[in-house]
Amino acid sequence: MEIFSDLVMGLSYAVTPINLAYLLIGAMVGMIVGVIPGFGPSAGLAILLPLTFGMDPIGAIMMLAAIYYGSMYGGTITSILLNTPGESATVASTFDGYPLAKKGRAGPALVMQAVASFVGGTVGVILITILAPMFSQVSRSFGPPEYFLLAMMGMLTLLVMIGSNWKLGVISALIGFALGTVGVDLETGQSRYTFGSAELIGGIYFIPIAIGLFGLGELFYAFYSQIHKSASGSLVEYGREQRFWPTAQDFLSTRWTMVRGSILGFVVGVIPGAGATIASLMAYSTERSLSKTPENFGQGEMAGLVAPETANNAASSGAMIPLLTLGIPGSASTAVLLAAFLLWGLRPGPLFMEQNPELAWGMIASMYLGNIILLAINIFAIPLFVQIIKVPYRILGPCVVVICLLGTFTVHASFVETWLMFAAGVVGFFMRLYGFSPAALVLALVLGPLAEEALRQTLTISRGSFGIFLDRPASLWIIGVTIALVVLLPLMGRIGAGAGRAEKAGG
Repeated sequence: MEIFSDLVMGLSYAVTPINLAYLLIGAMVGMIVGVIPGFGPSAGLAILLPLTFGMDPIGAIMMLAAIYYGSMYGGTITSILLNTPGESATVASTFDGYPLAKKGRAGPALVMQAVASFVGGTVGVILITILAPMFSQVSRSFGPPEYFLLAMMGMLTLLVMIGSNWKLGVISALIGFALGTVGVDLETGQSRYTFGSAELIGGIYFIPIAIGLFGLGELFYAFYSQIHKSASGSLVEYGREQRFWPTAQDFLSTRWTMVRGSILGFVVGVIPGAGATIASLMAYSTERSLSKTPENFGQGEMAGLVAPETANNAASSGAMIPLLTLGIPGSASTAVLLAAFLLWGLRPGPLFMEQNPELAWGMIASMYLGNIILLAINIFAIPLFVQIIKVPYRILGPCVVVICLLGTFTVHASFVETWLMFAAGVVGFFMRLYGFSPAALVLALVLGPLAEEALRQTLTISRGSFGIFLDRPASLWIIGVTIALVVLLPLMGRIGAGAGRAEKAGG
């Protein structure tokens, strides 16, 4: 009953006219961000985060969260119509989504992906409502040693997911940690790596770095890889098929697919570092292995579209649990969301839901409403998003640059941060080009100062002894879970990669 009363309280905050307006704006923007090939939730959140400065925290967090999970909806539209995933989490949706469109079933495919996304997102939010308070209760005994280990767990699991390029991932993370040391040492009061600049005394702010790496960096890479050409050439005219709505058989044949994809996606999403991409690929592989006609996958099988769609939306919901209850961002997108919390002086963690119930439950309640809004938008605004796909990059590119510039400058009116943003954009392009990880850099920049503070507090408590990490039961549990994740996540990644190879072989 307490959970129900908390949810009702959250709804009372979420249904105010201004917050509903923010939610609607976030859902629309998230869809648009997802539709634009080459971008994704991390880029959209990084670019638009400064625009929420000065807003009410509840409305701002609702809007940013809607952009995050809304982009999962929008990214599939290009996967179906263009065979171009809007972002990595919708790669698996191209396997059967585009073949369905080529068969003249683009309309049913778009509607089914909307329904599957709604089911996955809603199941994920229901599980958040039930499990988040339990996670919060368990983690209340955590102290500085546990916070340090949690920060390291978030980094290690992400680095493991980078796979064969783990060395480049480590270098990316070290760069982020190095940037996090710039500023004043709070313990000694000494300036570190400021090079005489008064504007760097407060440290390097995460917003210009995130905007540069994900906003400008993604834009530069899109031009270099010629995504801008593919985004306007191979559009499938969704109106040519005989019927727009799916058949009853489409729903009946995929009803258990939605259940399996939702549960699998949520479980994978809770694991820091796994994320929606792995969840969607694993769901696709699972459905293909369970199917009586696996040879149809890759040829336009509806279950091959529904499975990854439910999984990636459930995973985006599941990722909210470690973010809210442990303060661990398991991906680049949730790292930007963590940065948004820090922007308003909020610290997600074990006490967050108790100390800020209106924010935590307001956001959870808004996700129920957001999924309903996105379902309606996704079905009835398909013609609008088809037109957005046709916008040429020669128009889109300058608009993104201007938004990045204004978004960075308006936070602190700092020319230094503006130049840092442009420099980060160039660095982000080369990181993408040579296989480095912008996500690892941003995670390290966000987590580095928090981990440093926790480590110093831990060593002060233990008088310089690292044995404290082995003396506390909670620390031992975290170490054990981290080792298990480091061992298991590469296996999960191979399963997901196997689904991609199987699809190519089948096709």
